Amino acid sequence: MMQLQPVERQTGWRLFWNTIWARAYPRLIGTFRERSWFFFEALLPVLSTVSYIYVYQAINAPEDYIGFVVIGGSMAAFWLNVLWSMGSQLYWDKDDGNLQLFVLSPAPLMAILLGMAIGGVIMTLSRALVIFVVCSLLFQVEYQTGSLWLLVIVFVVTMAALYGMGMMFSSVFLAAGREVWHFANLLQEPIYLVSGFMFPVKALGFWVASAASLIPLTLGLDAMRQLLFTSDPTIGFLPVGVEILILCVLAVFFIAGAAWMLAKLEEIGRRDGRLIERRR
Repeated sequence: MMQLQPVERQTGWRLFWNTIWARAYPRLIGTFRERSWFFFEALLPVLSTVSYIYVYQAINAPEDYIGFVVIGGSMAAFWLNVLWSMGSQLYWDKDDGNLQLFVLSPAPLMAILLGMAIGGVIMTLSRALVIFVVCSLLFQVEYQTGSLWLLVIVFVVTMAALYGMGMMFSSVFLAAGREVWHFANLLQEPIYLVSGFMFPVKALGFWVASAASLIPLTLGLDAMRQLLFTSDPTIGFLPVGVEILILCVLAVFFIAGAAWMLAKLEEIGRRDGRLIERRR
């Protein structure tokens, strides 16, 4: 008779680390498993970006503005992923019956959210690269980056802050229950405007741009444009160094806020036997 080998029980940081990669795995594999998703999520958004480029060409806007649209269209993929694959994920897991398994398992909920974030960044990166490469080649956009490492740092801290916001959204959306669809739709199109996806956010004025800076993509896009297009030093809202510092603060704030909200949800679950709004 074959003897089963005992399974080592994982705890502490090993459990936390393995949970992250276990939750990220489906998104990493799913990136290329369903080819139709790649078409709808990568190639179709190219059409939206191209339409804005033709508008700028029709009004004889400076050539740099075409590059602004390419960068904004590429980063828009990350915002949509945060809204629908991060913010709404726990609510969908609840409907599918997976949330109960997450709560009952020894795996920390924070590690599950971090796994979703890491998998989401890598999955969306492939979509964003398609938009960036296709539009850059199609319209022959020229980039003049002075510091590649600084550009990488801006991207990393922007993703950390943005997906930290998504992790916090996941708790808010779960608590909102059926209103999750309204929240996600409400936060989709207006953010395109106030974050300056298709134009420099500085054009909105200081106070509007300052309020929009609470959304990490606002400062992330502005810093990337300053680093990639050096012909006009006045396009930036704030100096790149200041924007990186603010993004680091936002990343810490959102991730800490996500951890606190998850703890509150677990407290409500233990006390009231529920994780969402009361049924009527």
